[in-house]
Amino acid sequence: MRKTRAAVAAVALTLALATAACGGDDAGSTGERTSFPAGSTMQKLRDAQKLRVGTKFDQPGFGLKRPSGTPKGFDVEIAKIIAERLGIAEERIEYTETPSSIREQVLQQDKVDIVVATYTITDKRKQLVDFAGPYYIAGQTLMVNADYSEITGPDSFKDPTKKVCSVTNSTPATNIQKYLKDKTKQLVLFENYDKCVKALMNRKVDAVTSDNVILLGFIATNEGKLALAGTAFTEEPYGIGVKKGDDQFRNFINDTIEASFGDGSYRRAWKYTAGKYDQSGPTIPTIDRY
Repeated sequence: MRKTRAAVAAVALTLALATAACGGDDAGSTGERTSFPAGSTMQKLRDAQKLRVGTKFDQPGFGLKRPSGTPKGFDVEIAKIIAERLGIAEERIEYTETPSSIREQVLQQDKVDIVVATYTITDKRKQLVDFAGPYYIAGQTLMVNADYSEITGPDSFKDPTKKVCSVTNSTPATNIQKYLKDKTKQLVLFENYDKCVKALMNRKVDAVTSDNVILLGFIATNEGKLALAGTAFTEEPYGIGVKKGDDQFRNFINDTIEASFGDGSYRRAWKYTAGKYDQSGPTIPTIDRY
């Protein structure tokens, strides 16, 4: 009996060692083995056991820096889903604050591997970087002080005395300009939305413009003080930025996002982040495999 138990134990140990030796090919916690092409970005990231992510640190619901120093939000959860598929634990994700003005640069300068930062896909940006997704469709709108009723939509800025704040190099900053009489005087730009919100609450500007779900986060965290004005006047498809020309990596991320739509991880990520501010739930977008 002792010999039999010893033999079973030896076999079990052999299998455990064999499994550990193959562990580098396991994708995340699913236990499913995924093999990547040799030399691909996916294989390099798995071998390095680190994913560098550019994201926002100032946006409730999508990317907001915690006291611990790491951000939380829907964009952060999307990055975790990608890391898991690569076989990289979430504690091995390295986050870099990436405001709108430097999203292309951090990819081009190899400071991050992906940018997940409320990053609207546009033809102009596609000339500099590539995009996986979209993983979410937002809509640009306006936020005002709750006791202020003179802004009802973008046409309110035909009045040249009205000022609006947005973020440098952002799609909302570009979109709002067509409604302004004098963009040099009416458009106030900062590096992040925190400064816009402070300017609004201090009555230095009449409105802040960004995507609806981002503004809902600021409204929720400043209860009773802020409100939306009017309805969304654009559609903003959020994509994941990758280096220009890395089609393999872009296709891998597209597959990962698409899988998350069906396996429940996407909706769970939404529910506990941006879903706290927008409980209507996201409409599942169609991946653009250009």
